Amino acid sequence: MSGAATPISDFANRGLGWSIFLSILLILAGFFTLMIPSIGGIGITIFIGWAMIISGITHFVFAWHAHGAGAKLWEVLVGLVYLIAGFYLVFHPAYGLASLTLLLAFYLFFEGIFEIILFFQARARSGAVWILFDGIVTLILAWMIWSHWPSSSVWAIGTLVGISMLFSGFSRLMLSLAAKRVLKTI
Repeated sequence: MSGAATPISDFANRGLGWSIFLSILLILAGFFTLMIPSIGGIGITIFIGWAMIISGITHFVFAWHAHGAGAKLWEVLVGLVYLIAGFYLVFHPAYGLASLTLLLAFYLFFEGIFEIILFFQARARSGAVWILFDGIVTLILAWMIWSHWPSSSVWAIGTLVGISMLFSGFSRLMLSLAAKRVLKTI
C-alpha cells in the first residue's frame, strides 16, 4: 500500500473527463433525435412504458408491506394502472406516442395559461414581459401540436426531447470545460 495520498484534483479530473464524455453523448443523442424525431418519439414512449412497468411492480411491493386492507387495495389498484399503461406503451408504441403527444398538447396549453396568469401577477417586476412571451410561445406550440394531431405525433415529442438533450449536452459540456480550466489554475 502506498503512503502517498491521491490529490483531490486527480479525482476531479477523472470526474470531469466522464462529464465531458457523457455531455458529448448527450449532444449526439439530441442531434440524432432531431434528425429522426419519429424514432426518438417511439424510443421515448418505450422508455416511459418501461418506467411505468417498474413503477407498477414497485406499487405491488408497497402493497405487500402496507398496513390495512384499504392501503393494500389502493397500492394494488395503482400498480395495476401503471402496469396496464406501461405494457400498452411498450407493446403499442405508435398508439402510445399519439396518446403522449395529445397529453403533451394539453400540458402545454395549461402551462401557457398559467404563465400568462403569472405574468399578470408579476407584471410590475422588471423582466416580467419574458413570462408573457413564454406563455404565448407555449400556447402557440400547444395549438400547433393539437391542431395537427395525430400527425404531430411523428415530430412533436422527438423534436422537443431532442432539443432538450442538445441544449443540456451543450450546457453540461461548457460547464465541464469551465471547471477543467479552473482546475488547471489550481
